[in-house]
Amino acid sequence: MTAHAPLFHNQLLAMLPAAELARLEPCLEAVELEAGELLHAPDEEHSGVWFPAGAVISLGMLLDDGATIEVAMVGSEGLLGASRVLGGGGMPWQASVQIGGAAFRLKSALLAEAMERDERVRHCLLRYAQTLLAQVAQGAACNQHHSVEQQLCRWLLQVLDRIPGSRILATQERIAGNLGVRREGVTVAAKKLQRLGIVDYGRGCIVVLDRSRLTEMACECYAAIRREEERFARFDNASMRNRTDQVARYS
Repeated sequence: MTAHAPLFHNQLLAMLPAAELARLEPCLEAVELEAGELLHAPDEEHSGVWFPAGAVISLGMLLDDGATIEVAMVGSEGLLGASRVLGGGGMPWQASVQIGGAAFRLKSALLAEAMERDERVRHCLLRYAQTLLAQVAQGAACNQHHSVEQQLCRWLLQVLDRIPGSRILATQERIAGNLGVRREGVTVAAKKLQRLGIVDYGRGCIVVLDRSRLTEMACECYAAIRREEERFARFDNASMRNRTDQVARYS
């Protein structure tokens, strides 16, 4: 494996039992993902999973008119390809790189084997899949019921949770596409946030100046998504060991 971001930069990898991580480490391919790169198309069968360690991946539904609406994002908290490992095959959305950066790629079969060897790995992946599903559901509710301004705040905060610093490289056109709204709506919302001193933005870049006020202006959807992600973060190896012990005790 070439010099790259440490494995612990991906939370899910860091949560795996030490013995299983040691088995997988020689097989993890260090890659540098480029913004805009398409990782897989809707329903496409793919043989690998990706563990972001700096990159942010956007999962989007491709519509008949060619537009793509983001349904979730994956960063250093998780992985892309959980459904493949858990037996679900391809997913009905495409995966593209929202923010370029480091990641680790692994053959799906190797992760599936780790799940068979160690029940704790299986519990960890199932728990992450639940977290991702909660993000999809909450995002759908947000896009349906909340203003463009609230959606923009929620989206910016979700990206901030997955990158270092406060500088987000994304055009207003791309953000509008992700949210499924008109670019003019994002422009109006961004200008309001700028007038309030919450963000500063230029061509292809938004800098968050006041995260606490940005959080106040977001709808409850961001807080709900964040709670689920924090719940997953607390789902550490100790809790998995306890669950495995309980299964063994009563089997």
